[in-house]
Amino acid sequence: MLKNKEDMNRLIIGLTMLLLPLGAAKGQSLVATKDAIDCGSTGYRMPATAVFELKNNGSRRIVIDDVKADCGCTKVTLAKKDLNAGEKCEIKLVYDGRMLGHYQKQAAVTYHQRHSGSHNSRQANAQLYLTMTGVVLTEVKDYSGTYPFAMGNLLADKNVLEFDDVNRGDHPEDVINVLNNSLKPMVPNIQHLPPYLTAVSVPEELRPGQAGKVFVTLNSEHIHDFGLTQTSVYLASHLGDKITPDNELPISVVLLPDLKSFEGSNKQYAPHMKFSSESVTIGIVNGKKVKKGVITITNTGRTALNISSMQMFTRGLEVTLGKRQLNPGERTTLKITGDREQLLKSRSKPRILMITNDPDKSKVIIPINVK
Repeated sequence: MLKNKEDMNRLIIGLTMLLLPLGAAKGQSLVATKDAIDCGSTGYRMPATAVFELKNNGSRRIVIDDVKADCGCTKVTLAKKDLNAGEKCEIKLVYDGRMLGHYQKQAAVTYHQRHSGSHNSRQANAQLYLTMTGVVLTEVKDYSGTYPFAMGNLLADKNVLEFDDVNRGDHPEDVINVLNNSLKPMVPNIQHLPPYLTAVSVPEELRPGQAGKVFVTLNSEHIHDFGLTQTSVYLASHLGDKITPDNELPISVVLLPDLKSFEGSNKQYAPHMKFSSESVTIGIVNGKKVKKGVITITNTGRTALNISSMQMFTRGLEVTLGKRQLNPGERTTLKITGDREQLLKSRSKPRILMITNDPDKSKVIIPINVK
């Protein structure tokens, strides 16, 4: 027996979803990037939020008439009602978390298409269904200090890997500590590994709440060029997970050149690189906006200085170098221009890498301070 209006809403939405033709979703003009979102665990009386992105996938303007949740415990927020072809909007569902245990909350989005020409001409109403799930616990542990990076419900202690000062033949290893913050088992793995990287997860499967490690090993023999090599891999909670920016893991490797020719007594004839400044500051300095820095490079050694490679670890930097080869006593100018907003968004520290034949400065890092 239906006790109240909320029970009636649940029944209507549930029956409609069961009776919805299997092919209807393909023909819908209003589509959701994800029509079901798992919010994971939340504490008692702590609201859980799911944000759904919707897009007008048709050729006509869409008007959203109503978004109705299946119970009063779920608050609905609609950012935009009218969508032209190709436009997007967001719908936010917030569950109040006042009942312990697993929950599944649904909302029905009712909309119609407007025909071009007549203002009053419209098609019949259509519906799209959104679902949020999760669990409300009496107490939720805070892992933000130990595992600050969330990749879905897989938490990690780092979201960037850097292999610095690598010599040909080295096999350095880095470790990512991970935690299963969901209610289901996970199989942590790294996708899109290049030939010079291998990864092993221990244990292979993580139970809910269990911690583990992902060991990433570099095989330097498979890197061809000296200097900086960069790529992105993806830390996934299950084999075959979709690749998204949320689980991206940038990796950088700096392979050092072989400078054995300047060992021992020959070192006195080596080139020597000297800088007018060891770093550059970009941003707001003394109330003024600074976008560019200049560094003078001088060869104070006894043979020619060669700058064989110059690379940036991050986007948002532009670099020009007057000369790449400096005879003894010669100098050149390094000009660095930076986009402050773009540099602040970078996961890695903004810096420039130079590979040279100076045995004392075969790898030179110029840090970019962003203020």
